[in-house]
Amino acid sequence: MPLLVSSGVIVAIIMVAVIIVIIVALAMRKRSEQLDQRRSAAAAHRDEAATISRSAEQSKLAADEQAARAERERLAAEEQAERAQRERAAAEHHETQARDIDPDADR
Repeated sequence: MPLLVSSGVIVAIIMVAVIIVIIVALAMRKRSEQLDQRRSAAAAHRDEAATISRSAEQSKLAADEQAARAERERLAAEEQAERAQRERAAAEHHETQARDIDPDADR
């Protein structure tokens, strides 16, 4: 027995299907826009992170260079202090020899 469906019901079913397709399409479009926004935000964060990372690396290199310069200066100061100590010892030695040689020095 054939099922008779009125044309009004068929039109209503088609309209509901069209509305569902439109709603799904709009939802997918909105989701796609949200994903694009999130991708853009992520790219901006990556760019900012790269900029900060480069700045941090430059700061580290400058600090390393300053530390190396300070170490060189420390070593030079130590060497100068050792040289001064040797010169003081030599001066004291010559002073002692001069007292030993000097006939007018009090012993």
